[in-house]
Amino acid sequence: MDYARSLWCMSNGDDDPADASEEADAADDAEEAGGAGESTDAAAPTLPDEATEESLTEYLDEIAALLDNAETEADLNDVDALLDDAEEGIEEADLPDPDEDDEEADDPRGDLEDRVAELREAVNEARGPYAEDVVDAIESAGTTLKETEWTVAGIDDAAAAVTAFVEAAAEAVDDGIDADEIEPDSVVADTPDDTVSDDAEDIEDTDPVSALVAALDAVAADVADADLDPDDDAETLAALVEATDDLEAGLDDAEEWDDLETHEQLRAEGFYDVLGHYKDFPVEWSALKEHETRGNVDMILLALDSLTSDFMERHCLEAFERMGKRGKTEASVEELLGRAEKRDQFSIRILGKMAADEATETLVEYVPEDSNPQLQKATFKALGEIGASEAVQPLADALVDDDTEELVRPHAARALGLIGDTRAVEPLADVLDGDGSDDVRAAAGWALRQIGTRDALETVADYADEHSFIVSTEGEKAQRSLDAASAAA
Repeated sequence: MDYARSLWCMSNGDDDPADASEEADAADDAEEAGGAGESTDAAAPTLPDEATEESLTEYLDEIAALLDNAETEADLNDVDALLDDAEEGIEEADLPDPDEDDEEADDPRGDLEDRVAELREAVNEARGPYAEDVVDAIESAGTTLKETEWTVAGIDDAAAAVTAFVEAAAEAVDDGIDADEIEPDSVVADTPDDTVSDDAEDIEDTDPVSALVAALDAVAADVADADLDPDDDAETLAALVEATDDLEAGLDDAEEWDDLETHEQLRAEGFYDVLGHYKDFPVEWSALKEHETRGNVDMILLALDSLTSDFMERHCLEAFERMGKRGKTEASVEELLGRAEKRDQFSIRILGKMAADEATETLVEYVPEDSNPQLQKATFKALGEIGASEAVQPLADALVDDDTEELVRPHAARALGLIGDTRAVEPLADVLDGDGSDDVRAAAGWALRQIGTRDALETVADYADEHSFIVSTEGEKAQRSLDAASAAA
């Protein structure tokens, strides 16, 4: 208790605790003598040796009054010290315990502890602001800039907010920030290659958002270097806090991509620019067909991502299917492969049309999916169109696997033919010779003709007189190919 009293007296200008004690004694003497003299310094609250609920409440009331009058960090430290004493007094006080059977019973100790906690919180709220708080706020704004997808208008508004902040910060911190060296207002959002002014020393050759973030980083570094004191530089810190609040508000008001409705997003990206005017319904379909004609893959992907109706999703995917290899880009393959990884058969089919060898690893995993024949069919055909040599052995295994449905096995044979790898000649010849299904045998014959080596053609030609019409047809075609090759030689 003596420490807190001494600390309070010192914070009010009494550097010597002994002098403070003498003043207190003088005041006590004057009171005992009925004198009129009163101390000009507010006395620190004193906790009685045997504290009661009433005395503790009064003690906390006096601390609250001192908190209201606190003007410096030192004053707040004194209040914190007195609250330490209060907590000790509450812990040691002989206070009645609440009746556990009565939920509404009074709890003096709990109420006093809650009051101390409230005062602690008030002390923390009264502290600062500190330079670190300003730096944190600036860095938070930089994060917002980097993580937000801005519209063209939005990046212009964000640049204006950062510019205003830099100027306000430079005005608040005398000689601590050179606004002429930090010029975010020179950023032009609709020209991605633009950079800040040549006068800027640290922010050059970068994109608009990076330039704005660099400007904020420069201010944050200058604020940190200014070594601002929460008492001596209170006005400066208050001005910086106001400037960061304005910056945050400016960024909140700047237009984000997510603020736009779907049709506004499409309009902003120029999706509808291919149309002279809107005639067909829905207009998105009309625009989609035009983008397909022009080979605008990015616009089809934009529609696929933005338009959530099953109708438009189907038409976007059909556009890619019709475009085939013309629609293959890194972005379109990534989109379709993501769908294929969820076993979407339409997307698998499109990847085949695109001859997207990036999909081979994923599709090979589906080859033995005997429980899903439709998935196998789509996968076999796609692997064949891709020409995936990695799939030769898995497809050959599926061709002779008893668990593979008979209606699926011809697709495995045709896929091997499309791949054209000579390693498939022997397993295809075996199937042609002894399989119990004429459909599978005919498919093997077709596949061997696609591989087209002399051995493969001769193997099929041997079945030109086969009793099965579809098998003999493949044999006859193989024989004609051999005759044509002999004539040409």
